[in-house]
Amino acid sequence: MKKLIIVALASSLIISCNREMDRALKSADKDLILKTANEKFAKKKWSDAIALYERVSNLVAGTDEFPNVGFNTAYANYYDKNYKLAGHQFKNFAVSFPQDPRREEAAYMSALCYYQGSYDYDLDQTNTQSAINELQDFLNTYPETDRAKNIQQMLDELNYKVEFKAYENARQYYKMGEYLAADVAFDNVLEDFPATKLRSKILDYKMKSKYELAMYSMPEKKKDRILNALAYTRTIEKELPNSEFSKTALAFRPKLEEEKVRFDKIVAEAEKRQAEYTAKQKAEEAKKAAKDGLQKEESNQDAIENELGKAKKDSATATDPNSTFRIRR
Repeated sequence: MKKLIIVALASSLIISCNREMDRALKSADKDLILKTANEKFAKKKWSDAIALYERVSNLVAGTDEFPNVGFNTAYANYYDKNYKLAGHQFKNFAVSFPQDPRREEAAYMSALCYYQGSYDYDLDQTNTQSAINELQDFLNTYPETDRAKNIQQMLDELNYKVEFKAYENARQYYKMGEYLAADVAFDNVLEDFPATKLRSKILDYKMKSKYELAMYSMPEKKKDRILNALAYTRTIEKELPNSEFSKTALAFRPKLEEEKVRFDKIVAEAEKRQAEYTAKQKAEEAKKAAKDGLQKEESNQDAIENELGKAKKDSATATDPNSTFRIRR
């Protein structure tokens, strides 16, 4: 029986609240709408409060109630997790009412809304960069505020998220075997975030990328890449002494040196074979040239003999008396 009574009372209350909400939404009485909106706000009925504040906003424009409506609307959207809209509304409040004592709070909440709208590192970080800008603007405007420490913590968190996103993008190249792209991408991370906490891991991945490039490189680039990888193992030893990364560098070095010896031997043998082939080719060319020269000389000799034979024949014809042409008189 008690349950039935409670259910009946709850149903009656819901119906009453709905009627009250409908009456306020349909009313042109700003006092009724504002009163109902404030009651909904106090009861944490955020969507109802938002609808009523939007309804009354134009009705109270230019009055003392207007700032409160804007401020409460922003908070209602924040609690309703409409962070992007709430951030815009808080920011608009801070700009529109510079003398309001709640201006700093509004600016802080605007920055907080942008922070809440930042996605996980593996998603697009456009919102994160916007949040970083907003948080930094707040610190620049209110450097001495008690909220500065909290803002700085959020800034550090967001900056690390952006760093980690760049780091993960570079690491994906490494995991796919795109070692040259990984090397370049890790360099970009170090350039963009010189104070990154991921520096040791980045250096380690750079060394591993250089090692893979050196060991399995195309012949024309292999020697330079082996030398580059060897030099980088010494860089790791210097920058990260007595670490797991320097141990990896020490393990890579003899393998690289062995690969260098093996490759130098291959190159030497290839150069030797090339030299032998070139020498053989030159000898054959010289032999052919000599043969061609002899054939040409023989051909010239034959031509000379033919010319001499022809000359003798012509001479014999010229001295033969029977061959003289006589004119009859």
